[in-house]
Amino acid sequence: MYNLAGLRPANAAFWAAVAEALRARGIGELPEAPDFERPAVPDRIGPEVLFTQTCGFPLGTIYRGQHALLGVPDYEQPGDARAQAAAMGIAGPVHCAFILVRDDDPARSLEDLRGRVFACNSQHSNSGMNLPRRTLAPLAGGRPFFARVVETGTHPASMALVQSGGADAASIDNMTYSFHADVRPEAVAGLRVLAETVPSPAIPFVTSAATDTATQSALREALHEVSVAPRHAALRHTLRLRAIVPPEGSDYAILARYEAEAAAMGYPRLV
Repeated sequence: MYNLAGLRPANAAFWAAVAEALRARGIGELPEAPDFERPAVPDRIGPEVLFTQTCGFPLGTIYRGQHALLGVPDYEQPGDARAQAAAMGIAGPVHCAFILVRDDDPARSLEDLRGRVFACNSQHSNSGMNLPRRTLAPLAGGRPFFARVVETGTHPASMALVQSGGADAASIDNMTYSFHADVRPEAVAGLRVLAETVPSPAIPFVTSAATDTATQSALREALHEVSVAPRHAALRHTLRLRAIVPPEGSDYAILARYEAEAAAMGYPRLV
């Protein structure tokens, strides 16, 4: 999911560590390296997918029945997502999205974005669409909030469009923002955080539903090993990983609830 070019060595090392732990558990014929060319929000999780990280909202929509949860990363992250989630009774690792504008934009609140142009990476995205939809629904008043929503395909493309003036704002996963600040700071240069969205369960690691149960169990054990083994501490630091916790599928039900709440407020689409 966080597939920055500057993080590819660390992501490859993470997979190598997981694969080593899998081989120790008798799982062979593993890919040597991750496929870095897959889109962040693919159309489906096919039977060929052994291990990936995917956005939480599509788990209950376009990926329904296609995946098995393996673990949830707990990241070192900026913002107030943890405090917001605790106040809402959301347990487990969380994240949120940042509503970004240019440094020189006059907007000082979300209301100041009314009637302007918004960049969205995908209509299936949790951080790019679902979270801002729920956050803006009380303000929208059952009417379109933006003059136009531009679908860009990726979070980096959304940030670039805001930087260039082609859009006024975008909603960007807070870890995507953080990782770019770490390894590609030019991608967030000239942007500032105007607001945070409602919180969300963190983006999980999954496998295809077609993966056999023994391999699923081995994957969960391997992720736990990598998340606690002292020899992987430097790698975890690079990836901002504090821990990987066992998944709880019901946690992601709140994302469908956000969708329903936005619709009940007359704002079923991010417009």
